[in-house]
Amino acid sequence: MARVLGPDDLASSPRASLFEGLSHGDGVELSFFITTTPPDRGPPLHVHPNAEVFLVERGTATFTIGDEEVVVSSGQVVMVPPETPHRFHNTGGEDLRVVSMQPSAEVHQANVEPGAPTRSGPR
Repeated sequence: MARVLGPDDLASSPRASLFEGLSHGDGVELSFFITTTPPDRGPPLHVHPNAEVFLVERGTATFTIGDEEVVVSSGQVVMVPPETPHRFHNTGGEDLRVVSMQPSAEVHQANVEPGAPTRSGPR
């Protein structure tokens, strides 16, 4: 049977939605965030045990992936290998909208920057 989720089902904060296959799917080995990030903001440097793929839907961001920095804009896709420290920072003048996908039924994240909270498993 099909299951349809709305924004309220996925909201994890005022600017982020989270789908985790373990919580919302039935055997779905996929998790994703949909985030809207204001200018000059972004998540802390972190790692995941699995790869992560980002689709930039709107705006411009500077991604740090390992020791490399790349500037990405609307319509571009960024791929990050497993266990690679990464983050993005909204370097444009408008809100940045990004979908980040992981081939895992739940999100496991270890932040690299001191003092940043760590995310592991469903909320």
